[in-house]
Amino acid sequence: MSKKEKFSDAGRLRTVSIAGTGSYMPERIMTNAELETMVETSAEWIVTRTGIAERRLAGESETTSDMGAEAARRALADAGVSPEEVDLIVLATITPDLPFPNTACLVQDKIGAKNAACFSLEAACSGFVFAMETARQFVATGAAKTALVVAAEKMSSIIDWTDRETCVLFGDGAGACVLKAAEGDKGLVHAVLGSNGALAELLMVPGGGSRLPFSEEVLRERNHYLKMEGREVFKHAVKSMTAIAQQVCAEKGLTTKDVACIVPHQANIRIIEAIGQRLGEPKEKFFINLDRYGNTSGASVIVALDEAVRSGVIKRGDLVMLLVFGGGFTWGASLLEWSK
Repeated sequence: MSKKEKFSDAGRLRTVSIAGTGSYMPERIMTNAELETMVETSAEWIVTRTGIAERRLAGESETTSDMGAEAARRALADAGVSPEEVDLIVLATITPDLPFPNTACLVQDKIGAKNAACFSLEAACSGFVFAMETARQFVATGAAKTALVVAAEKMSSIIDWTDRETCVLFGDGAGACVLKAAEGDKGLVHAVLGSNGALAELLMVPGGGSRLPFSEEVLRERNHYLKMEGREVFKHAVKSMTAIAQQVCAEKGLTTKDVACIVPHQANIRIIEAIGQRLGEPKEKFFINLDRYGNTSGASVIVALDEAVRSGVIKRGDLVMLLVFGGGFTWGASLLEWSK
């Protein structure tokens, strides 16, 4: 091979596709009826306002890395890839096992992916799309051959179970996918990401970091739990997700009419319905499983994608949109042509 031939692909980005998906949800189911006994609420109110009927909770000793590792194993099995073949793990979470080391390293050890470089990132409920787009660029440039993207959350560990505005919304779970270079142009088509740190105070965990380290006062004021200004978050979520859905399509000369299935962040049925109305798309185009799982933060969209594929809702050749919004604020949209 001549030097010219050897370097003929230099600078070219490879097409990247999802080679396999997997998800894991804990066994324990918490129903709305159980929440009625804990806070001043009703099962009917929760369903009407959120669309959530039940959620899954991890066991007391079950960690974010435990759930992420199981989702990873299932994604690797689906892709027909061994743990040793993985050379990159990117994990998204806001509920890490420990402040450090990063949770991706803990997942690496549990699944035996001894050849992988590992790091975690934090983008709240947008975590999976941010992590997948990060990993995609490693594979596209050839810096990695096989990337494992994991999103895992133990939201029950940061929820104030006396706060009826938030405790009814969240659940635990994990999802994962395997990314590899693909022949042709079918795969991850395009992604757009956005953030606005000026709105960080609207959705956050105030205590436990360097700004407000753990102390008796933090615990007494319950500042180690998630805090949310629900109405403001709702408004910005609808606005940002609608705009970025239109943007990611427009930048590829498409509209949402060209998309076969939209997999949105599973936060609240009213948010999804409002986005659908603004986009002029029927509810049937959106894959929804929040009624069974609630909001699993960064894991929600990959868990939903895995279920949509396995149930046959998404088929080979379909153009799919992943649409997310989370604390930060962060938001994003990813278009992919399903090729598995």
